[in-house]
Amino acid sequence: MPNVDVPPQNAGDPLGYVLGHHAPEIGTAAGGFVRSVYQSLRLPLRVAEAARYRTAQINGCLVCQDFRAGDHLDGYLASVGGDPSQSLVARGGARPDEAFYQAVDDWRNSDAFSMQERLAMDYSERLAENPRDLSYDADFWKEMRAAFTDAEITELTLAIGCWMAMGRFTHALGLDSVCMTDMLQPAA
Repeated sequence: MPNVDVPPQNAGDPLGYVLGHHAPEIGTAAGGFVRSVYQSLRLPLRVAEAARYRTAQINGCLVCQDFRAGDHLDGYLASVGGDPSQSLVARGGARPDEAFYQAVDDWRNSDAFSMQERLAMDYSERLAENPRDLSYDADFWKEMRAAFTDAEITELTLAIGCWMAMGRFTHALGLDSVCMTDMLQPAA
């Protein structure tokens, strides 16, 4: 149940209602940030999904954990006025399967991930759980700089920040009780 007012007629899209009704200026900016991440992020899909899904687990956001970029992203972008032809998914690359998502919870002990995917999940955890010490970990940054360009690190940081903010917002306000992924299926 939402922790802010959502009329029954808006129960199918509580997040959209709350952003548009209770905080329209900030909500519009937040929506633009999300669209920009999904349309501009140049990392491989599996790397982005490793970071996004690990962030979703940490945040506890149920909608975020049900979301699968390969299945739902283009429908989401179309529903919010974005351009699916410019999406992270449209740029191609290997799509994560359900085994990928199942392995994220115990990623340190799984052989299902590339070095970039592992670092993306590690970075998600560090940003969420210990950001104060992160900038001082020279060994971690040496690994990151060996695996990613400065532009990729910058984009990954912004993307994780976006997912952290929106996932925590959605979960804290109880707006993640409605699974919208069925609504976001690409048109047949």
